[in-house]
Amino acid sequence: MADMWWQAHPHDLHRVVDRVSSVYVERTHVDRDDNAIVLINKERTVRVPAAMIAVVLLGPGTRITHAAVALLGDSGTAVCWVGQHGVRMYASGMGASRGTHLLMRQAWLVTRTVERLDVARRMYAMRFPGEDVATATMQQLRGREGTRVKKLYQHHSQRTGVPWTKREYKPGDAFAAGDDVNRLLSAANSALYGICHAVIVGLGASPGLGFVHTGSATSFVMDVADLYKAELTIPLAFDLAAEGLTEERDARTALRDRVVETQLLQRIVRDVKNLLLPDGEELVDRDPRELWDEELGAVSGGVNWASAHGGPAGEHVVVIGPEFDVPPAKVDF
Repeated sequence: MADMWWQAHPHDLHRVVDRVSSVYVERTHVDRDDNAIVLINKERTVRVPAAMIAVVLLGPGTRITHAAVALLGDSGTAVCWVGQHGVRMYASGMGASRGTHLLMRQAWLVTRTVERLDVARRMYAMRFPGEDVATATMQQLRGREGTRVKKLYQHHSQRTGVPWTKREYKPGDAFAAGDDVNRLLSAANSALYGICHAVIVGLGASPGLGFVHTGSATSFVMDVADLYKAELTIPLAFDLAAEGLTEERDARTALRDRVVETQLLQRIVRDVKNLLLPDGEELVDRDPRELWDEELGAVSGGVNWASAHGGPAGEHVVVIGPEFDVPPAKVDF
């Protein structure tokens, strides 16, 4: 069993669905012990197998060793440096990807207007079950989405008895504005972004190449997260506010429980593949050392192509300096 935690095989790294959604730590030292990360603070020491985590969220007061980061990278685990209670993402470290097949497909789709619009329509179709969006423009889709979300807020306000006026959010500081339900919604969305980010990176796609959102390093993360807000974070925020659970931690832990209950990780993996790959195509394990070729598409790396393609076969130049038996200054070249 020990081998499975170290330098996982590409096929194993695709199994993001089998991982714990996230681990949040603050005021903690993060180190490595064999093939597990060790979380150490004044109260306890916790040992967690690295490959069982989709994303590690490092909050304020956290220190992490180079060895721990290297292990998480080899295990395909994303690492995010976040603000207190998981709010605001400052930076992230990418988990090891298996190749560029999905990334190149995503780049191809997002740089072609017709194909990009098709993906965007399919994203909206997932939010509007039973509605035909096959001919809708982006402006029409945005209008439908705005109307739908407004009705959702009103519905959950009536359902829970929690007052609702409008969505308030200050970019860069999720909790600088708004009432309890707004702050809870911001906290839950922040955690959802982290989970979606981890899955996207774990699959080898780009967090920045969005189809609806654009211009941000996490545009695709926001695209994917929007698929689940109506089901998860919006009702969750109203439920917690109705129960008087108004701390950011309440939103994060409650969302974590619902992620497990709804098998969200499996859904994100499936949805990202369905959006980016043609029908019936699966992610395949490819040699990550391939070289691009304008005629063949790709050829194997790690091969001396000189003799195979007309180069000076057998020629190998080596330059080795002399072994000095006397001081270098006295050597006559």
